[in-house]
Amino acid sequence: MAMSMRDHPDDTSLLRLAARGDQAAWGALLARSRDRLKRMVALRLDRRLQGRVDASDIIQEAHLEATARLREYARNPAMPVFVWLRFLVGQQLLTVHRRHLGAQARDVGREISIGQGALPEATSASLAARLLGRNTRASEALARAERKLRLEEALNRMDPLDREVLALRHFEQLSNAETAAVLGIHESAASKRYLRALKRIKEVLAQMPGGLKELQP
Repeated sequence: MAMSMRDHPDDTSLLRLAARGDQAAWGALLARSRDRLKRMVALRLDRRLQGRVDASDIIQEAHLEATARLREYARNPAMPVFVWLRFLVGQQLLTVHRRHLGAQARDVGREISIGQGALPEATSASLAARLLGRNTRASEALARAERKLRLEEALNRMDPLDREVLALRHFEQLSNAETAAVLGIHESAASKRYLRALKRIKEVLAQMPGGLKELQP
């Protein structure tokens, strides 16, 4: 039976319907993940490709892959459906990096290999830029650049896994359970790492000129 669009089923129910051929259910499942996947691509797309590559195209390619593999996944969903979709988007993002950047895409530090496998890294530069936000007057550009450098230094001193947890929880807005699933660690460990990373970044922000204390989403 086709899903009524007035219903609000959870991901598991939508997956079950989609695996039986319900296109409305599959479309709804993909639609509810789209905004978070766009945030993920925006955070991890190499800055050299910004303006040249559309996040929607990357996500669309991943959706085509997911559609082809849907029944296989539904028979044994070893990870939450959003985490699976995010993994496929990450693989497509790696493909785009390698296609456009060649050997440069394999520079040390540009990819991480934890949890579900290789994924483009959320770099300290991209995290620092988002922590500071985008609304800066021209007269404040130098001060912003100095703050960004200090933030990058603090982020670089972090344990890479702590930095990744910060990226997943704060910027990609994954739940603690999703973060743990992505990284292949226990939920309690993911929570501790996030709190530790958040505390460190807030300390750095509070010490900056102007008393910047708030994290930008």
